[in-house]
Amino acid sequence: MAANVPIILNNGRTCPVLGLGTWKSQPGQVTEAVKDAIDAGYRHIDCAHIYLNEKEVGEALKTKFDEGVIKREDIFITSKLWCTFHRPDLVEGAIKTTLQNLGLDYLDLYLIHWPQAFKEGEELFPKDADDKIIASPVDYVDTYKAMEKLVEQGLTKSIGLSNFNKRQIERVLEVATIKPAMLQIEVHPYLNQQPLIDFCKLHDIAITAYSPLGSPDRPWAKPGDPQLLDDPRIKTIADKYGKTVAQVLIRYAIDRGIVVIPKSVTKSRIIQNFNVFDFQLTLDDIKEIASLECKGRVCMMGDTYHPDYPFHDEY
Repeated sequence: MAANVPIILNNGRTCPVLGLGTWKSQPGQVTEAVKDAIDAGYRHIDCAHIYLNEKEVGEALKTKFDEGVIKREDIFITSKLWCTFHRPDLVEGAIKTTLQNLGLDYLDLYLIHWPQAFKEGEELFPKDADDKIIASPVDYVDTYKAMEKLVEQGLTKSIGLSNFNKRQIERVLEVATIKPAMLQIEVHPYLNQQPLIDFCKLHDIAITAYSPLGSPDRPWAKPGDPQLLDDPRIKTIADKYGKTVAQVLIRYAIDRGIVVIPKSVTKSRIIQNFNVFDFQLTLDDIKEIASLECKGRVCMMGDTYHPDYPFHDEY
């Protein structure tokens, strides 16, 4: 049936189509989650400085390296540059901190996490007296040019963007000597992102879908908010294949040619989420699921005062 075939990036490197997300995974839980994922067959772990758990991810990687379960070249590790490190002279130090925390010599993929730059300093979310984020004047185009140097230094194999819109990507492409290999964005049936995905395909930029299950554990969810995992229309399709709604949502991304990084810290769900390579959705299934589009974005920075936000004003 449907094989676990990796995505080929525009630089010829490959990225496993299914990875483990670590956003919102508590430090006390994420080490075991990453170990469970590697044992289950995952070969792609998605990290970020702002998740504040990279040291614990690194402990899990070290355990699996030491056990001989995997070698470094067997696993694809992504991390992201946080907004307070956009200033070009801070970029190299930021990735070196991430590498130290992960216990690695290089990353497979390093992304600019968000287009907006924050004031440099100790605070990860620097705010003024009115509780508004303090912006930095750094242009993300200059940040990207500093990211290119990381590839030249061997600190990361590939670079890319996250949460950028079409206009912002175009500005990067105008100056890039190393084309972004990946754009990571929120993608699920309530937010299909087809225009942005089509734009990236035109420019040979791969897509990673975060929050593919609708981020049901997002802390800002309100009572009564629609829950993707409870949608009866997807459940009907899941029942047809003898699969869970989560498995269908993961397969939905894969069958659209997208890398997908569902997050879990529960061993049974980590294993279950990986068990999606024995079935494939039909074109009719994909159309049915796509019809649920309602611009239902669940992950927003929440800072409407930054000049490079909202990132989703245009696709």
